[in-house]
Amino acid sequence: MLNNFLRCIILYMLLLVVMRLMGKRQIGELQPFEFAITLVVADLACLPMQDNTIPILYGVVPMFTMLLVHLLITKLCVKSVRFRRLVNGKPSVIINEGKIDIKTMDKLNMNTNDLLEALRCAGFFKIGEIECAVVETNGTVTVLPKFANSQVTNADLKIEGGKNQLPYSIIVEGRLLEDNLNKTDYKKEDIFKLLTRLSLEQKDVYLLSLSGDNAFIQPYKGDAKNALVGESVR
Repeated sequence: MLNNFLRCIILYMLLLVVMRLMGKRQIGELQPFEFAITLVVADLACLPMQDNTIPILYGVVPMFTMLLVHLLITKLCVKSVRFRRLVNGKPSVIINEGKIDIKTMDKLNMNTNDLLEALRCAGFFKIGEIECAVVETNGTVTVLPKFANSQVTNADLKIEGGKNQLPYSIIVEGRLLEDNLNKTDYKKEDIFKLLTRLSLEQKDVYLLSLSGDNAFIQPYKGDAKNALVGESVR
């Protein structure tokens, strides 16, 4: 029993290492060859877990072999456009100038329900608002809306100034994340002064994120608050 327990832990940890080395992608973002390798690696890890008569190396060696295959294919895809097109395929336009390309849909084995579902996932419920839709090589659908349905940007309104800044989580579930705080212009004392001004303690905060001078605070109890660090609450 203990042997089974240890084998499972070892193989699981090795599987995590292999998947981590393969890169960060969600299942829906995997290319076909990446998805196939992921399935094979997971199955290879399961075999020694289920059967104690199979040496653990019989699972470890194939797992790392598949990792090397993955890295090799990835490098070749980067170096060669032809090889990348052979392995991954190429994007397919299924809506062009507002018209559904039925022939391309048939080639992709997509039906109307598949198309409508993919468009809803992309945030479009009315097909008449779409100028162009493309099925990417990983199967996701990207949409270009018609001009009349495009979102208005600051550039369209000729609004200048302002800067979008990456928000950092400073307090998460009552814990202060000093690594994130060090990436900002503030120190712990500034955060504690802000909490004091809001009549809060660190342990009372579920989430505090900081984007430039703007802080978002969600306590465990009560409403969320927006505040400027060093100024009054708003």
